[in-house]
Amino acid sequence: MKKNILSATTQKFYRRFLKLRGNPREIALGFALGLFVGMTPSMGFQMVIAAALAAFLKWDKISAAMGVWITNPVTAPFIYSVTYFVGAKIYGTSKIFNPPDELTVSIAKKILAKSPGIFYSLTIGGIVLGIPLAIAGYVISYRLLLRYQDDLKKKMTRQKEQLKIKKERVKQKVMSIRSRKNA
Repeated sequence: MKKNILSATTQKFYRRFLKLRGNPREIALGFALGLFVGMTPSMGFQMVIAAALAAFLKWDKISAAMGVWITNPVTAPFIYSVTYFVGAKIYGTSKIFNPPDELTVSIAKKILAKSPGIFYSLTIGGIVLGIPLAIAGYVISYRLLLRYQDDLKKKMTRQKEQLKIKKERVKQKVMSIRSRKNA
């Protein structure tokens, strides 16, 4: 049941993304920006950050907001674990942070003392992992958008041709009826 809901949600997201109106390049750039911002430790502010940056860069704000949803309540624990691990290795955090089994005041103070290192590790890891993700997201979304818009143009051309043929048939029928009346 859960798999079907996730699949239906993914398909709905995909269809809505493809139906965004605008320049495919700007939409894909906005989406890539959203993916990048989604990898940073700014959960809760990601959509605002991505939309503001997209507006400043004149990229698509909606696709940027869609891209940040790579980090959601389901994926956040995994994404932030991986970004922290990568960032901690690069930043040189002496000891990887393991959350305590129980939280006391003294443990909370120790966590707060380490929070700049944790934040830096999350940020560095998010940037390191976010850049290739954003590049891949741009390439894939740009190609998908181009293909979708091209298919849509072909479909509209076929429909116009079919309407033209129907119009010509109606015109011929009207002329035939008129010629029979005049005869």
